Amino acid sequence: MAPFKKKHASSQPCIIPGGFTVLSLQFSSDSVAQHQLYVKEHRVRAEKSSRRPLDRTLFVLNIPSYCSEGVVKELFSQFGCVQSVELRDHPGSFQESGPKLSKFFKPAEKQGFNVGYIVFQNSSSITAAKSHSHNVPLVVSTEEHPVRTGVQKWIQKYTESFVQPDKLQQIVDSFMQDYDKRKEEEAERQRKEAEQQQEDEEGWVKVTKGPKGAKARPHSEAANKRTLQKEMRKKKRKELMNFYTWQHRNTQKEHIAELRKKFEEDKQRIALLRAQRKFRPY
Repeated sequence: MAPFKKKHASSQPCIIPGGFTVLSLQFSSDSVAQHQLYVKEHRVRAEKSSRRPLDRTLFVLNIPSYCSEGVVKELFSQFGCVQSVELRDHPGSFQESGPKLSKFFKPAEKQGFNVGYIVFQNSSSITAAKSHSHNVPLVVSTEEHPVRTGVQKWIQKYTESFVQPDKLQQIVDSFMQDYDKRKEEEAERQRKEAEQQQEDEEGWVKVTKGPKGAKARPHSEAANKRTLQKEMRKKKRKELMNFYTWQHRNTQKEHIAELRKKFEEDKQRIALLRAQRKFRPY
């Protein structure tokens, strides 16, 4: 009788409900404990950002806090060339957060498990990551790329918190140059919009044809304000003042109330002046 050959599960990926593939994570080669990562191809219809291409982005769950973006990039580089890594505390669509700030101007990061979006240069890297065996763990800290934890990590962070004044001045100057450039661009854009929305003497606005295929530009805030003021003036002209008896009576009441209020304010002002003129020898 031929001996029974046991099937090895080492070459088979572990897939759980939801379409996630389980990858084992090991801090070092001599570590006994293992951590589990859950990876899945990022396919969201509402995702409109080009920073996360649907055919080259891998969505990763349960990333531990000791794995920075550089560590994650090094871990998944074995499946292919990694273009970018984005770590967040919760899943969500990509949002442009404005200018890229230095670490000195960023708030303190939250410590805990993160989710990640890994963008590869080739779509075949997604298949390689999803077909990776569950029994072959990814090693975080190696001799070539050691990762510090515990006291060593805090000592390193404390040492890096000190910055040379010339380096800090260089970072501040770079930030202020970008800020001034954005302000000039914003002022130029507002000036062009004001010129386009400028009315002539008869109240007409000149409409020019934009480039082919360009979408209609929404009204600016200044244009909307001018339109609202024009509507208010039209409404005021159409409104008949003191046409009805009750309108005339209400106008008189408001006028009398205004006179009484003014009279009381004058009385208080006169009393204050008299008090200030009183002779006080001591």
